[in-house]
Amino acid sequence: MSLKTIAAKIFADYIYKKTKRWANNPIQTQQYVFDDLIQKARKTRFGKDHNFDAVLSHKDFAKQVPIRDYEGLRNYVDRVVQGEENILWPGKPLYFAKTSGTTSGAKYIPLTKESMPYHIEAARNAILHYIHETGNAEFVDGKMIFLQGSPILEEKNGIQLGRLSGIVAHYVPNYLQKNRLPSLETN
Repeated sequence: MSLKTIAAKIFADYIYKKTKRWANNPIQTQQYVFDDLIQKARKTRFGKDHNFDAVLSHKDFAKQVPIRDYEGLRNYVDRVVQGEENILWPGKPLYFAKTSGTTSGAKYIPLTKESMPYHIEAARNAILHYIHETGNAEFVDGKMIFLQGSPILEEKNGIQLGRLSGIVAHYVPNYLQKNRLPSLETN
């Protein structure tokens, strides 16, 4: 068993225990995340338009923010795409993940500096939970196929734009890059 395999098993057990702590307190965990998101978004255009200063609970949020599809949010997203700051989230996003838009054309999904670590952590934790549950970590020493969109990004008003899988490709850890197929350059 390689050192990398042993380390993966140890880290998998650690992440499992960490996940179990918040999973065993789902209401408290969700309330903490909710409060944090509302607080951070209060001064945005969206937060002001929906009176986030008065939002203290999910019930308040449901009264202030109607359910809507992408088209219902398009005016906010378009302003972000045009380069405006503090519209949906403080500042400007790092990236726009562009979707093909099966229902209403291309859609732009903002990815912020704060949200990117959660995307990466979720992918990492899925692998680590697999290792914890099965005890199988040997695959970290083998070749791994990465099926993704192009990692080449465009720029639109100072924000990088590309497919989500292509954006995430820039965050694959170096220890996995060595075993990836096809190579980042080939992809």
